[in-house]
Amino acid sequence: MTTASPSPTPLDLDTLTLTAGKHDSPTDGACLMEAASWLAGEPWSDHPQCVSPVIGAFLRRWQDDLDDTTRQTLKRYIPAVLGTNTGPADEERRAWMVTDWMVRTYLPAWLRLGVGDQADAVAALAPLVDASSARAAEPALSAAYSAARSAAYSAARSAAYSALAPTVLSLQSSAKDLLDRLIEVGR
Repeated sequence: MTTASPSPTPLDLDTLTLTAGKHDSPTDGACLMEAASWLAGEPWSDHPQCVSPVIGAFLRRWQDDLDDTTRQTLKRYIPAVLGTNTGPADEERRAWMVTDWMVRTYLPAWLRLGVGDQADAVAALAPLVDASSARAAEPALSAAYSAARSAAYSAARSAAYSALAPTVLSLQSSAKDLLDRLIEVGR
């Protein structure tokens, strides 16, 4: 939704503070994409027309996930993203670049926390550049998913057991007492 048009006031990246989320106007704050719309002279929006939709989606998600201090390091991208909406062929290439990064960089970084062998297998995949290369990666991704799911279950169970250990021990002791009483019934 576009609720405000840019003001003649220039955008000062040195004093601008990027904030998470969508804002109705510059007085409510600005996310990276809203600042880009302002700088481009477009109506206030977090979906500026001059910015690649893939880049915009990536930056909206990423900047919202960052803490306030780290988010400010993205300000240098505000002028850089202007003029990147260059057509469907470039958008498809960008989409595959993001997919490839998510699969061969982002995913392995998390997998290394618990299933390093799967992380290495995923990181070593051929670049994902189209549907065919993505299909070829499916067996490795499926194996990584299964290993990660198993590791996550195991880690959660271990963490839960550690946190609940006193309760578990108490219940085990109580269950033994119950079993002793059950055995005594009818004797």
